[in-house]
Amino acid sequence: MYRIRKGKVLEASIIGGLLTLGAVYLGGFIDTPEHWLNTYKDLFDLREGQITIAMAIYGFLASILPVWILLCPRDYLSSFLKIGTVILLVIGVILAQPILHTPALNWTFITGGPTVPGNIFPFVFITIMCGAISGFHSLVSSGTTPKMINKEKDARTIGYGAMLIEGLVAIVALIAACSLPTSHYYQMNTSWKALPQYQQQIAQIAHDHDTPRPGEVQVTLAQREAQIGETLQGRTGGAVTLAVGMAQIFDDAAKRILGSGGETLKKIESLIPYWYHFAIMFEALFILTTIDTGTRVGRFLLQETLGKWVHPKLAQTNWWPGAILTTALMVGGWSYFISSRSMDAIWPMFGIANQMLAVIALSVATVVIVKSGRAKYAWVTLLPMFVVATTTTSAAVIMLIRYFREISANTHVLNNAVSAFLILVIVVCTATVLTTSYLRVRRP
Repeated sequence: MYRIRKGKVLEASIIGGLLTLGAVYLGGFIDTPEHWLNTYKDLFDLREGQITIAMAIYGFLASILPVWILLCPRDYLSSFLKIGTVILLVIGVILAQPILHTPALNWTFITGGPTVPGNIFPFVFITIMCGAISGFHSLVSSGTTPKMINKEKDARTIGYGAMLIEGLVAIVALIAACSLPTSHYYQMNTSWKALPQYQQQIAQIAHDHDTPRPGEVQVTLAQREAQIGETLQGRTGGAVTLAVGMAQIFDDAAKRILGSGGETLKKIESLIPYWYHFAIMFEALFILTTIDTGTRVGRFLLQETLGKWVHPKLAQTNWWPGAILTTALMVGGWSYFISSRSMDAIWPMFGIANQMLAVIALSVATVVIVKSGRAKYAWVTLLPMFVVATTTTSAAVIMLIRYFREISANTHVLNNAVSAFLILVIVVCTATVLTTSYLRVRRP
């Protein structure tokens, strides 16, 4: 599109879309013993450490290369898959009309359980707030989005539309997760180590709320694992839960349209593994966006900081030595967090860090409003800033106190505490740099 067929966006989109769909289709044969693609299975069957290395290489390249080479076309093609999947999921929800098994207020785990480490207040905010207000997106809209829009007027439509779509994703994700039987949900989102501790409570919740429709046969988690071909129990973090929920909704919608008897039923259920892995790929696109764009924005911030404190040359984003050094530092930082296997600390801290960035964005917006002579409108950003700051800071303090109290008894908790503390330090340092930079805004 830039060298061979300049400006032919439609052609490039069709080629990219066909290649993506082709890769998804052929991927289903990798694990089929009699297929010739099975001979390359070892190339795709990566261990945990190899996946971390692959992510680090991708994040490094996406950060230092010009946006038009990798980041922009990858995000562009991903947007079709993301929006298309969301539309299909909305249609699937309407057709399937799933029963929400999850109780509106779960009194059993209201003070903490296997998935959320504390009281419903303040942890409910860092758990679901990303779909409502995102600090990460405030950085992306200033760090990379300006390089990808045609004209400045497009920024409002793209920014507002993107947050509406993200809000829709949050709603359908909640529906997909809540439509799962609670026994499935908690068995997937509870680690093997903690499962015996909560087994009795999970069984009681399932007894109270897992009521199938009249005539509906509810499959067990073991049966669902056999259908998908993967272990689902103990897969914490939420990604597997959402993928299984989406696959179940697509399955129910197809049965309502095509019927659920005889050979038709077998054909529909044979598609569950594809729907599940398609959903996993859909989620992976969000992770890739966080990695490539997050690393790039982090590199910009680090270069700006080093340029002020160490040497002005480091602040030049097009100076290769500085770009490589700062990118390597950023990639090394998040690779350490991944390799530490402290996801039960990293995931909540990711939400906390995101909301702290949202506080910074709201404070910057408040300063700009006041300094531009519109102080009477400052409450629009000031009130949510206080709310987000209160809930986020409370959750961060509670988490850190809990981790450091348990350090002496468990080395794994020490890793969690160190990871959580380092993330908090990084966020606070970033907040300081951003706030001091933006407070210098002068009235036009």
